[in-house]
Amino acid sequence: MPADEPISTRPSLRERRRAAATQEILDAAESQLAEDGPAALSLRGVARSLGMTVQALYHYFPSRDSLVTSLVAKAYDDLADAVQAAVDTAGGGTPADEADLPRLVVATEGYRRWAIAHPEHFQLLYGTPLRYYTAPVDGPTTRAVRRMAAVFEREMFGGYTTQQLAAAEMPALSTELRTYLGSLPPGGGPDSLPAPATALFLSAWGHMHGLVVLEVFGHTAYLGDHQAEIFRVTMRNMTADIDRRIPHM
Repeated sequence: MPADEPISTRPSLRERRRAAATQEILDAAESQLAEDGPAALSLRGVARSLGMTVQALYHYFPSRDSLVTSLVAKAYDDLADAVQAAVDTAGGGTPADEADLPRLVVATEGYRRWAIAHPEHFQLLYGTPLRYYTAPVDGPTTRAVRRMAAVFEREMFGGYTTQQLAAAEMPALSTELRTYLGSLPPGGGPDSLPAPATALFLSAWGHMHGLVVLEVFGHTAYLGDHQAEIFRVTMRNMTADIDRRIPHM
């Protein structure tokens, strides 16, 4: 920190202590999540592991929902970081058969690797909804989801113009659906995707995510060590299909 930085811009000792305590609580909650799964998460258990009372923990997280919201937002951010890191390091020192992978395939493989390495966190995001928990509307979890989706949106459509995306080959959509999709850009940015591109994005996302869910929840265990190869082949085919559906002008 620069020596001449105004003291007023620095976090106070109280703020630093609160931030450290908050992080310690989140770390303890993540440990409980990894050990017992999302359904077993409780403020009482987290407080006990830290030698705190539940009443003391309420000063940092006033409810179980607020703690879950922080955990969900952090998990989405960690997942987005993993996908972005995979794309950033693509082609660096990889075997010849991996050097020419489309960036979208690399992004999906980053998604899959994180999910397999953090199954409890993945289940917190995409498993059975926690009873009595409702994410805040347009809150930190929504912003975190949009951040992750923006990475995939960029890798999927970054080389195309709006005119090309609007002409994407998709089954005819109803006027109502086109209007609704036009109001929900996957990346959440100001520049909305044309409705056909939004539908294509959601279709591709569902394809990729569905395969990862099947693997994380053990439904494709019969494929053994071949799951990674099958995933890559499927993602290559999906990427080629996306490219075919968007006209080259």
